[in-house]
Amino acid sequence: MEQTTKKKKIVVLTGAGMSVESGLSTFRDAGGLWENYPVERVATHEGWEANPNYVNDFYNMLRVKYKDVQPCEGHRLLAEMEKDYDVTVVTQNVDVLHEAAGSTKVIHLHGEMMKMCSSRDVDNPRYHITLPHEGFGETGLEVPHDEKADDGSLLRPFIVFFGENVPNLYDAAQMAQQADVFVIIGTSLNVYPAAGLVQYAPQGVPIYLIDPKDVAAKSNVIHIKCGASEGVKRLIEELKNKG
Repeated sequence: MEQTTKKKKIVVLTGAGMSVESGLSTFRDAGGLWENYPVERVATHEGWEANPNYVNDFYNMLRVKYKDVQPCEGHRLLAEMEKDYDVTVVTQNVDVLHEAAGSTKVIHLHGEMMKMCSSRDVDNPRYHITLPHEGFGETGLEVPHDEKADDGSLLRPFIVFFGENVPNLYDAAQMAQQADVFVIIGTSLNVYPAAGLVQYAPQGVPIYLIDPKDVAAKSNVIHIKCGASEGVKRLIEELKNKG
């Protein structure tokens, strides 16, 4: 009987820098979305309670603006790595570009822009609606202000607002504990949950950081100083060389 070789497990944590090459604006950087839309109004529970219409309008605008955005080469290369490795992507991004590129194991830490949920029972999948949805504007992406979930509550964006629990953080930590290689792309080691997840990686496993900026990384972190697409190319070469 032919013996199958177990694939090396690679856990990849991605942040805003992963999707910049696809043309998506970051939230925090200069010129980012928070400059024009105050975070406390569009990404907090208090903002939602104060003016749910404003919050829904913001995410309706984002979905329509980004509906034709395509994965960058970095997204596609990560998906292709599944041929040779057992790859789990843990992303802080609310876009679905990893899935669009073909990645099959994606954990979303901060929610998904293309989903709506109950405002009373946010994490219950029974009340999730995946967009586009028939009847929601010409694009199927513009959710009406008075649209309700099946539990009778207003539909809200399936986004983890600031101050809310991160329900998928436990699953992400479990994956990190099983990693043979841990990779960070487009997010700083000084920003949580990135810094926290790194601590779950088994001692001695290689840790790669792909980011064009200078980062105060620990000595055991291999910094590939370039953008996401070029960085993933170099990562693949590095992994091949190491066997």
